[in-house]
Amino acid sequence: MSEQTEKTEKTPRSGALRRLAVPLGVLGGVALAFAYVGAVDPNEPGHYPACPFLQLTGAYCPGCGGLRSAHAVAHGDFAGAFGANALAVVGYALFAVIWTVWAVRAARGRAVSLALGRVQLWIVGGVVLAFTVVRNLPFGGFLTP
Repeated sequence: MSEQTEKTEKTPRSGALRRLAVPLGVLGGVALAFAYVGAVDPNEPGHYPACPFLQLTGAYCPGCGGLRSAHAVAHGDFAGAFGANALAVVGYALFAVIWTVWAVRAARGRAVSLALGRVQLWIVGGVVLAFTVVRNLPFGGFLTP
């Protein structure tokens, strides 16, 4: 093998780093978003716009309390995060699991496919709808932000 060929061949490590570029970029974007929300407190009025659904209807949407939840997670207050928006905390945990599987598979050079079928999409929609309805009923006050 010539010296020129040896220089142009990539090591397995550099290939893994290249395959991890997108997952690491996504993780960096999420980390920056959490850092911003951690630094700019959503509990202080005037930093973020109000929820238009809440303003128009007076009811909490599934995302209400999500910024307060992210702020609490950024500060390590998981109980406070769960109290602000339990569905968002579950979403953060699901993201962490899916991202980890994605990163490990990408590092190993395996394809990643997250194809939700019709049944799974209906289940996700049903959970979000049930969460929204329950948090707006009198007995669901424990789910309000």
